[in-house]
This record gives sequence, structure tokens and C-alpha cells, in this order.
Amino acid sequence: MNPQDQNEFNESSVNIQSFLLFLFATVIGLLVAVLLLPIFLPNMAFSLSGDSPKAYWYLSRATAFVSLTLLWLSMALGLGITNKMARLWPGMPATFAIHEYVSLLGLAFAMFHALVILGDQYINFTLLQLLVPFSTVDYRPFWVGVGQIGFYVWVIVAVSFYVRPVIGQKFWRFLHYASFGMYLMGILHGIFSGTDTSLAWAQNYYWVSAGSLIFLFFARIIGSLIDALFPAKKQTPAPRPTQG
Repeated sequence: MNPQDQNEFNESSVNIQSFLLFLFATVIGLLVAVLLLPIFLPNMAFSLSGDSPKAYWYLSRATAFVSLTLLWLSMALGLGITNKMARLWPGMPATFAIHEYVSLLGLAFAMFHALVILGDQYINFTLLQLLVPFSTVDYRPFWVGVGQIGFYVWVIVAVSFYVRPVIGQKFWRFLHYASFGMYLMGILHGIFSGTDTSLAWAQNYYWVSAGSLIFLFFARIIGSLIDALFPAKKQTPAPRPTQG
């Protein structure tokens, strides 16, 4: 990204107050929806109550895929910025803003994915187990822990949008390289701790999701090599005609 692009994106599209309010409102809204839906849809009451409620587990599984999809979209947009594809459409400023918004929305869904599982009575996760990585001793602690670490890395990357003037552009970009590890942890968490992995649609989802990012990543590397080997020649302005 050239210095002009860096100056263009020095300020976050969302201030820190809006970020915290957005995150809080999204999670609270999703939790309230879980409580109110049985009133308007009585058939859901059985799934949300009783000795073995299943809706919480289903909601956790569904929001996991939503969160991972939003993370994928955010990373695809980020790669589109670095390899300059975004200049074709919808433009660099719009792509950067969408990249940031989508990342925050995905983080909110990831938080809901973890919190809603507290209602499930089959495994009986506690809040402490959800907060402390590798502490879910009754259910695949290693791979759940990998997902928990990925979530905390995601929080750090999201917060970095708001401290960029303090930490500097170079360190901010270095932090964003952690997104690749974050996405890898999310994929591994889904594959090895998710209950849908054996299904064909889930396997296809993982292949398409990861494969598309690998393609964009190598497109970025090849583009950088081409720019290094064949630098664009700077156009010199034509001399002004002298007055006779």
C-alpha cells in the first residue's frame, strides 16, 4: 500500500464508542431474540426448555458458520485491498470500510456463538470454561481451546483499528498478518470440534472457504513479485511549450 493509501485510511470508519456499542447491542439483541422467539413461535419453546434443550446447540452451530463466513469475507476484502483488486470495485475507501464493519460483525457473532452454548444442558459449559482456553475438559478441550485463542486474537486485531495512530502503520500491518493464523485456528476449531464436519456440505464449505483465501493470498504474492521485477515506469510530464 503506497503512502497515499496509508494516509487515506489513517482513521477508522467506526470510533471506539460505536464499536463497543455495536458489539454490545448485537450480542444483547441475539440473546433477547432467543428469549422472545418462543413467545411468538410456541413450537420453539420445547427446543429451548425441558430436560434436554437442543436449540442452544443449534444456534451455536449456526452462528459459528456465520462468524467464520464473516471472517472469511473480511480477510478476502483485506487481501483485495493489498493486491489492489479493490480499486476495480467497489473502490479502496469503500472496501476498507466494509472490511472493518464485517470484521466487527463477525466478532459479535463469534461472541454469541460462545455465550449461547451456556443454555445447553448436555455438556454444561460454564462461563469460566468459555473464557479460559483449553479448560473445557468434557468436550474436546484442545480444539475448543484453539478456537478460544483465535477469538482473542480476533479481538486484538479488531482493537488495532482504533490504536493505529499510537502503534504506527508498520506494527498495525504486522498485527493484521495475525489474521491468517486467526482464520486457520477458526477453521481447525470448526473441523475438529464441530459436529457437522462429517457432513458433505460442511466439508465443501471448508474447502471453498479456505481454498479461495489461498488463491487470493498467492495472487497477492505473485502481484508483489511482478511489481518488484517489473516496476511501473513513472510518467514524466511533458515540458510546457515556451512562448515565442
